[in-house]
Amino acid sequence: MYGDYGSSLRDLPRLRDSKRRRASSWDRTGGNDDRLTVRPGETAVLADIEGPGSINHIWCTVARDSAWGPDEVDGDYLRKLILRITWEDSAEPSVLVPLGDFFGVGHGKTVNFVSAPLQMSPQDGKGFNCWFHMPFASRAKVEIISELSEAPVFFYYYVDYELFDGAQDGLGYFHASYNRQHPTDGVEQGTETLRQYQVEGTNLTGDGNYVVLDTAGKGHYVGCVVSIRNLRDSAEWNWYGEGDDMIFIDGEPFPPSLHGTGTEDYFNTAWCPSEAYSAPYHGITLPGGSNWSGEISLYRFHIEDPITFFKSIRVTIEHGHANKRSDDWSSVAYWYQTLKG
Repeated sequence: MYGDYGSSLRDLPRLRDSKRRRASSWDRTGGNDDRLTVRPGETAVLADIEGPGSINHIWCTVARDSAWGPDEVDGDYLRKLILRITWEDSAEPSVLVPLGDFFGVGHGKTVNFVSAPLQMSPQDGKGFNCWFHMPFASRAKVEIISELSEAPVFFYYYVDYELFDGAQDGLGYFHASYNRQHPTDGVEQGTETLRQYQVEGTNLTGDGNYVVLDTAGKGHYVGCVVSIRNLRDSAEWNWYGEGDDMIFIDGEPFPPSLHGTGTEDYFNTAWCPSEAYSAPYHGITLPGGSNWSGEISLYRFHIEDPITFFKSIRVTIEHGHANKRSDDWSSVAYWYQTLKG
């Protein structure tokens, strides 16, 4: 059974009956070629596990084949490698997310950072780690899909899991989904002053907000990674935020049960931050350049405060106050819920 214990230091002395197992890219010949070669257009199966069990940790890293010269792999390859996880024999995957975004940083970038469920580790964030627990009843299938067009990559990985004597009721299935809007549907500044454009106006419906997650079922939302590319070319104050978070639960009307006060506030920071920071449950992995230019990536995990829903949930954030800004937004949402289909 999955058990009624957690993974805290307090629970470590509790004796357990599960069996630890691992799927990895170790060299089956006994040599040191401990990797998969994933070619363009290929799908590689990392693990196909019979349960009941729980995936507790995933580690991986990617290397470019040095036989190839500079090409697409040097740039956005972390968005052209897709992580897919399917539970039981479902017709649809529960996780389908670009690799880099799934592990906490957008824009195909890597950087050293530490959070409780996700980490990128030295050198320069090239080691990816996920500690979200992912229980399942009978089957778990983990795959990597290459949408690259030319160059192969070398993929090294561990999928660490436990096997149990029996399944347990009341456990949600882990889900993660990717979304992107490029650009968001903003408005031109026109004759408005900078203050009017950036911080004035009204939004009393939530219509037009950027959507992080929109799903039906019973479960709880446990966080997101949001990445923004600032597309406004201006020497004036060019803060990308001021958008309120609005989380609509079970089809409720505006105003939602959870209505926030600003983008940086939802990500537990303050006053238009412009420096990198990482904590267990919130952080800024990419702070952008001067005047918040370029690429930004932030995370917020609801580990201690999961947001429950019984019928549906719609997690949204304004893109600029009153949805006035037109920037490149992308996101990964993480949640647990009953399995569809």
